[in-house]
Amino acid sequence: MTTAERIEALLRRELAPLHLEILDESGRHVGHAGAREGGSHFSCVIVSEAFRGRSTLDRHRAVYRALGALMKGEVHALALRTLDPTEWGAKRG
Repeated sequence: MTTAERIEALLRRELAPLHLEILDESGRHVGHAGAREGGSHFSCVIVSEAFRGRSTLDRHRAVYRALGALMKGEVHALALRTLDPTEWGAKRG
């Protein structure tokens, strides 16, 4: 299982997202110490009811908790866009 697949499985289990996008951006960081082995730089869009009424900081903490040990090893950088379903609808509409 790739790191992106592991990220997806953990986020789906812990946050039950209505929408989830995971992009491996490691190729954009070639030569950077944290990207030596690839599969270490990601960006995610996560839409979850679990984010409703929570601050951006709390949302990001929830994602970091969900990813646990991945954040201490395999994932070097993670860009997050965290939205509740109403925010997601407003952005898309």
